[in-house]
Amino acid sequence: MRANGVICEYNPFHKGHKYLLDEIKKDNNNPIVAVMSGSFTQRGDVAILSKFERTKRALLCGADLVIELPTPYALSSAEVFSYGGCETLKALGVVDKIFFGSECGDSRKIIEAAKATKDEKVCGRLKSLLKEGEYYPSAMERSLRETYSDEIADIVSSPNNTLGVEYAKQLLTSNIEIKTVKRIGEAHDSLSFESGFVSASLIRKEVAEGKDVSAYLPYEESFINPAFLEYGERAILLKLRSLSQSDFEKLPDVNEGLQNRFFEAVRKENTTDDILKAIKTKRYTMARLRRILICAFLDITKEIQRAPLSYIRVLGFSSQGELLLKEIKNNAKLPIIINVAKDINSLDEKAKKLLDQDIRATDMRTVFEKSPTPCSRDFTNGIIKI
Repeated sequence: MRANGVICEYNPFHKGHKYLLDEIKKDNNNPIVAVMSGSFTQRGDVAILSKFERTKRALLCGADLVIELPTPYALSSAEVFSYGGCETLKALGVVDKIFFGSECGDSRKIIEAAKATKDEKVCGRLKSLLKEGEYYPSAMERSLRETYSDEIADIVSSPNNTLGVEYAKQLLTSNIEIKTVKRIGEAHDSLSFESGFVSASLIRKEVAEGKDVSAYLPYEESFINPAFLEYGERAILLKLRSLSQSDFEKLPDVNEGLQNRFFEAVRKENTTDDILKAIKTKRYTMARLRRILICAFLDITKEIQRAPLSYIRVLGFSSQGELLLKEIKNNAKLPIIINVAKDINSLDEKAKKLLDQDIRATDMRTVFEKSPTPCSRDFTNGIIKI
């Protein structure tokens, strides 16, 4: 049995996500494996719903097997995020196509852009711009525009195109085919209502304001107990104020004195927004700074984030996904975690350390819920079956 793969966050699952899964099924009838961020997301935010709730929505709307993207990869740059997702899909041994939405909608152009980013001239110019203080996304776009072509540079100027390029870079030497579907509706992070498909950012904003978002979702959802960073802001402040400069230096994406800016800001400012504003310069994207802040809260260090993928954590499956899982067990290159309490004992120490990050993130996410719930859900929640 062969399968299609997607790398996602579903924060929350909305009509645009359903559209992509429907388009995949038009391409072929193979089951769909979704590698999904767990309790925290790539923009440096807490997931509005638990990974268990989001798994259920994904399975109800077309996914067949949901696997958790380990937290250290989920809270990382596009490059590391893509590494975690692609390595997971490769390790299954059954995926031969990876699908993703993009602004350009052209797989050939995405692959061409991925190859261009590896060009020696592009890499050389990129390195120079980074030394001058330009932050990575704009530096890459400028490097491509100056040394390659405007057409390729335009591709990396859009967020979903950029992720697609990173997926392609991870898969250039593999046998997995890249397939992209052109995004419709609002742009990533857009707060506009002009189209039928609105962004997840807008949905989260509306939920935070207590508004009805049912028109934007392919399922019924009341958002009774959503999670937002502001609900647990004092917990973040407590953690940050307990850290030393050397603690900040160990965090992912912290270099060139950024640890000093964090250390000073957390002692002068009284909200997370003010801390981030105090640290922000043109060299650092706000998403990068938010990720560092959450990594600090969760004790995720550079060492942990650089650890190789060492297990496959299954969150849920459909009836077709259950059949696929049997096939995966015969082909997978890594241990498969289905029952955390039982299966964790079969892992080596490095794998246990990585899985502990997921368990800790699940527990810490409860601090940000509107009404905090008990810990240990990785042990008390069973596999989601649809």
